[in-house]
Amino acid sequence: MLSRYKIPWYQRIPRGDPVLTGRRIDTRKHRNNIFSPSREMVVEYLHKPTDQTWENYGREYNLLLEQRFRTRRSEFDALAKLAMNTDVFLGCNCPTKKNPDAYRCHTVLALQFTKRKYP
Repeated sequence: MLSRYKIPWYQRIPRGDPVLTGRRIDTRKHRNNIFSPSREMVVEYLHKPTDQTWENYGREYNLLLEQRFRTRRSEFDALAKLAMNTDVFLGCNCPTKKNPDAYRCHTVLALQFTKRKYP
């Protein structure tokens, strides 16, 4: 299974949150992960989080994933194989004060992308 999770600030898991078992992958912008967005994309969206900037972000992010899929395919394949055998969670800090909607997170777009590539 492939899903997302919120990386808690200071790595403290809030009381009442379910304990995740499986592999957690930090996909925030400052990581070199196949699903990490560019810093510029995140800054631009958070500067003015509107429907239009989210649409632009989604388009740019999907283009970035397509480019990485062509150049780093083995990493995508390895992740898909891992997710067939264990629970894998893509992590980000969303929702946040600047972006309170968890569905406007790159991890949601990454899950959609992966589902298209590995039905």
